[in-house]
Amino acid sequence: MDLNNNLDTMEFETVEPIGKRVLIRKDEDKKQTKGGIQLPDNIEIPTITGRIVAVSAEIENLPEIPLEKYDKILFNPKGAIPVDFEGSNRLFVVDVENVVAVFRKS
Repeated sequence: MDLNNNLDTMEFETVEPIGKRVLIRKDEDKKQTKGGIQLPDNIEIPTITGRIVAVSAEIENLPEIPLEKYDKILFNPKGAIPVDFEGSNRLFVVDVENVVAVFRKS
């Protein structure tokens, strides 16, 4: 029995980050400037914001890391690991150290 072939054909339903990591759904890239100028299809303003989809069990148990599911965050995309889990491929696993800000309502 070839385990690799079985893994390739399996359908996964969830992705759970391990260690001090979060799973993020990156926001759509901008197609228009704030001033309303439409950008060509081959030019995009990279977006480094997204929403947390899941946090690892380790983070849930650390009160000094104030990240929760559904938080909107700003993150450094250089350390983001893409998850080939869905067609649009906007899911990324990100180390907590690469989360640079959380957007909160006062």
